[in-house]
Amino acid sequence: MTADIIDLRSDTVTKPSVGMRQAIFDAEVGDDMSGEDPTVNRLEKIVADLLGKEAAVYNCSGTQSNQMAVRAHCQQGDEILIDESGHIVNYEAGAAAALSGVSARLLRGPFGIFDVEDLDGKVRPDNQHYCVTRLVCVENTTNHGGGRAWPLAQMARVGNWAHDHGLKVHVDGARLFNAATAQKYSVRDFARYADTISICFSKGLGCPMGSILVGDAATIYKARRARKLFGGALRQAGMMAAAAIYALEHNVERLQTDHDNARAFAEAISTVCGLRIIVENVESNLVFFEIDPARGTSAQLSARLMERGVRINPSGPYRLRACTHLDVTRADVLQAADMVREAMETDLAQANGSHLAGSAYASR
Repeated sequence: MTADIIDLRSDTVTKPSVGMRQAIFDAEVGDDMSGEDPTVNRLEKIVADLLGKEAAVYNCSGTQSNQMAVRAHCQQGDEILIDESGHIVNYEAGAAAALSGVSARLLRGPFGIFDVEDLDGKVRPDNQHYCVTRLVCVENTTNHGGGRAWPLAQMARVGNWAHDHGLKVHVDGARLFNAATAQKYSVRDFARYADTISICFSKGLGCPMGSILVGDAATIYKARRARKLFGGALRQAGMMAAAAIYALEHNVERLQTDHDNARAFAEAISTVCGLRIIVENVESNLVFFEIDPARGTSAQLSARLMERGVRINPSGPYRLRACTHLDVTRADVLQAADMVREAMETDLAQANGSHLAGSAYASR
């Protein structure tokens, strides 16, 4: 980051590196909508092979990839099963309903990770009064579930259950490589239990934009038609596809560094009186923590941190989320933790007339 700003709002704030910019500059391009962009074609084959699937389609964003999958798997009036914290139902502008006429039945799993017992009894009866349950949606890593990664055995149970009940499985894998890094499995092993998987290149992998959807050839054919329908057909997209290829070759193995930095930040703020965080719950590059309501709100703390050159967004009235990425260093996150401590011990204490010893949140 710059000397003035430490930006922990999201891993989407990364800037392309010098090497990635060179890859963009050197990219061979063509008309992707006509299947003539060689770099896009190469990227799609790389990712399909990596995940053990037949086909892939490159897209503008993770939201677009997810909604293409919903459209490809479902018909109007169908229903998806998804955790209540899922990105598809909370942060995609109601697109499943607006674009495809699909509703959602919400599940509740620990940290956004549900299991078979949460799914049992959730498939609608074959009756004209009910919508048709069609699709199970998994998010890995969970975003507002806490940045947690699905265990492979749990994904196997859920995937097998869904297929045994005649349902399809879509994985919102925006941070799938983070999950694989945290749980130490391959993305291919995880993907075997899913029918479609989306991966975002503009988060931990550091690209300026782009996502990809993989699956069997027939489903990706439908998804490609949905991409056109949604206004997302691309032309000379090889420049951005080249960035994605560069990221796959250079930015996957380094993700553990982001996870280590997230844990270091969590440990550093865990002793700040007035904050609550369970360090053991920090599994990837996302750190969620809470401020004692008696000491202020998340918006107040976020504003105080911004004055100190640290950007961390509220994630609820008293909850904040920090996200590490390739543009922040260990020194950056430790400095940011110092600024959190300073803001809690000075500004917020003074603004709310609180005393450090009076906090309801013990350091942990």
